Amino acid sequence: MYIYICICLQFILKYCDLNILNPIISHMDGQIWLLTRSLQLTSFQAYKLRVTHLFQLKQHSILVSVGQDEHGINPLVKVWNLDKRDSGNPLCTRIFPAVPSNKPAEVSCLSVHENLNFMAIGFTDGSVVLTKGDITRDRHSKTLTLHEGSCPVTGLAFRQMAKITHLFVATLERVFCYTLSNKEYPKVELDTHGCALRCSSLADPSQDSQFIVAGDECVYLYQPDERGPCFAFDEQQSHSFIILLTIYDLDNKFIAYSTSFDDVIDVLAEWGSFYILTRDGKMFVLQEKDTQTKLEMLFKKNLFVMAINLAKSQHLDSDGLSEIFRQYGDHLYLKGDHDGAIQQYIRTIGKLEPSYVIRKFLDAQRIHNLTAYLQALHRQSLANADHTTLLLNCYTKLKDSSKLEEFIKSSESEVHFDVEIAIKVLRQAGYHSHAVFLAERHQHHEWYLKIQLEDLKNYQEGLRYIGRLPFEQTERNMKRYGKTLMHHVPEGTTLLLKRLCTNYQPSGDSVEKVSSEEFIPIFANNPWELKAFLEHMIEVDPRSSQGVYDTLLELRLQDWAHEQDPKVRGEALSLLRSDNTVFDKALVLCQMHNFKEGVLYLYEKGKLYQQIMHYHMQNEEYGKVVDACKRYGDQEGCLWEQALGYFARKEEDCKAYISEVLHHIDQKNLMPPLLVVQTLAHNSTATLSVIKDYLINELQRESQQIDDDERKICQYREETAHLRSEIQELKASAKIFQKTKCNMCNSPLELPSVHFLCSHSFHQHCFESYAESDAECPTCTTENRKVMDLLRAQDQKRDLHDHFNRQLRSSNDGFSVVADYFGRGVFNKLTLVTDPPGSKTVGSLEINLQRDLLIHTKRNS
Repeated sequence: MYIYICICLQFILKYCDLNILNPIISHMDGQIWLLTRSLQLTSFQAYKLRVTHLFQLKQHSILVSVGQDEHGINPLVKVWNLDKRDSGNPLCTRIFPAVPSNKPAEVSCLSVHENLNFMAIGFTDGSVVLTKGDITRDRHSKTLTLHEGSCPVTGLAFRQMAKITHLFVATLERVFCYTLSNKEYPKVELDTHGCALRCSSLADPSQDSQFIVAGDECVYLYQPDERGPCFAFDEQQSHSFIILLTIYDLDNKFIAYSTSFDDVIDVLAEWGSFYILTRDGKMFVLQEKDTQTKLEMLFKKNLFVMAINLAKSQHLDSDGLSEIFRQYGDHLYLKGDHDGAIQQYIRTIGKLEPSYVIRKFLDAQRIHNLTAYLQALHRQSLANADHTTLLLNCYTKLKDSSKLEEFIKSSESEVHFDVEIAIKVLRQAGYHSHAVFLAERHQHHEWYLKIQLEDLKNYQEGLRYIGRLPFEQTERNMKRYGKTLMHHVPEGTTLLLKRLCTNYQPSGDSVEKVSSEEFIPIFANNPWELKAFLEHMIEVDPRSSQGVYDTLLELRLQDWAHEQDPKVRGEALSLLRSDNTVFDKALVLCQMHNFKEGVLYLYEKGKLYQQIMHYHMQNEEYGKVVDACKRYGDQEGCLWEQALGYFARKEEDCKAYISEVLHHIDQKNLMPPLLVVQTLAHNSTATLSVIKDYLINELQRESQQIDDDERKICQYREETAHLRSEIQELKASAKIFQKTKCNMCNSPLELPSVHFLCSHSFHQHCFESYAESDAECPTCTTENRKVMDLLRAQDQKRDLHDHFNRQLRSSNDGFSVVADYFGRGVFNKLTLVTDPPGSKTVGSLEINLQRDLLIHTKRNS
């Protein structure tokens, strides 16, 4: 079954008969010769006359022979154990006659089962004798006639598959098979064609242990129950002294070797070689060439199919097979068979660099071959981005829409290409519908929208697709394509944004929302949609961001500026009053759009009363200036002064407004008269009659103040004199305590008691419970503290005044000193908490006298 070379060994052989495994040669004088691998010959005497048949088992050192010890038809079967010796010769373990049914007949063939439990002997009379049991012993075996017929038996072979044992029997006319594992030994006739002697054999397990029979024109193969395939060959006519030897490779179905020999005796296989023995005393050895040499020989003859089959039968690795496919493809390519070549190149995928093949088929005339190769490359998931690009370009060049659709619409499990690359190529080639299908199917959302919106201009479909995406992707794509969609599909885009910013819930997912302020720029050229969007947002979510309210306010103010609609005015004011706008931004917007009500509202809200009055001044609304002073004058008194200065600068006749302002200034004594006169002196229309009443009232008030001060001076002098007399009395005479009730609990006074020079008396337990100091009257403590605080403040002020004068005189920059003291609040008005009106005041008492009033007494024991 292989390719061989022939080597001639020149050594003399007188005669021979050989079998499988070890070459064993029988001699005409009854000797058996053994040939070793090193071609060493040994012999032993087996029979007295001659040896006719030999069979050596492969798995045991057992040799079975058939020969004659006497003249006539009386063959004997001998079983030899080659491992054991008897007088230097192999041990003969059994001898029995080979006679079918006690009828003398010549043995034609012999076969022994490897398990040593079966031996079959065929005879020329057509019978087969089966020995069952241990063939090496007489006691453990029995013999029976298995087959009878009229044609000589030409071949026997045992076949063992699992636990079933078969025996093939070949005669000159027929082929049979017996099942020995069945007690009844059923027989099957396999063919009506037999074979000559030594023209049958059992194939090895690699050929499924088939029974092989060689006829004149064919070689037949048999299974136990039927005939298998047959191999025909040309009949070779030879001279009677010339024999043609042919070796067939059954796996690959070709003649591996053929040559002629002179008078061949036998052919056997051993040690990996074939041995051919001829009658002229020569043995030829056919040795199998190595696989690589075989392949090279086939390559030279361009027999690539045969080389491929040979490589597979020899289990050549994938790299070696790929190289054969490449050479075969190159051969076909050079012959111009591009279709056949591409099929071979396809078989190299995974081993051969694809660029080797691609370069050969880049010609436009061979694009269909290149397409086939690239398709196979993708089916095996070995294509890169460039291969995908090239394949799609091939489809587009061929305008093969059906193949293109088949490629891109393959099932998910059959996708063997880079989807994103495919989308790019299809888009570039103008196959937008295919690209959109691929992008949608494989959820390449960015590419789907890019093609729909930028190439196909299908804005409605793009908007619908975005509305079905998950939240994050919808948000991202609306930020990217929102302006485009708003321009072409404003209503639908606005609805989607409302849903996205309030309760976006695609396909049953949890509700999510995004900040509406982020999408305001999308409405740059769509103010009406923006207004509707923002009004929806503050209605659904009153806690929307400041930016939403500010933008909505700006839109309403723009409408107000264009239409002056009272309804819009009311909407703008309501938005300002909602306290959701940023004050500064709202004020700027109201000023930009000259929204007077909003400006004044925000000024009032921010307590910018002077700004309110200045706003009226700028618009020369004299009455509203006075109204603002009336309304906010109590919170900010300087408004009246500013109003007087404003009217004083007017050259118009503002006497009525000046008179009203002076009236309020006079009532609240907000300005010194001299400052009022100086302010009005610059107004040419303000005559003396305007301030006549004001001056009269001021002079009367001053006169009244003088009278009040004189009365207070007299009062303070009298009080001072009285206090001095009391002090003198206390110093010169004893003090009699006549109090009968406790000044703390108002209960009758009982001893022990505590008395103070201020004429207050207390129970001792009341004094201890309420007094903060043992030396001070609890009742007088509060008043005494006020006096002491006043004295300390006067001392500090006096000290500070002296320090200020010294520092001012010694400094080169007197203004800096004054500014520093102003910054420290030195010149701020000092307010002291004194007794309420009607109580005795001590504010005008001399310091020494006030100190004398603080009399410290101690408790009586």
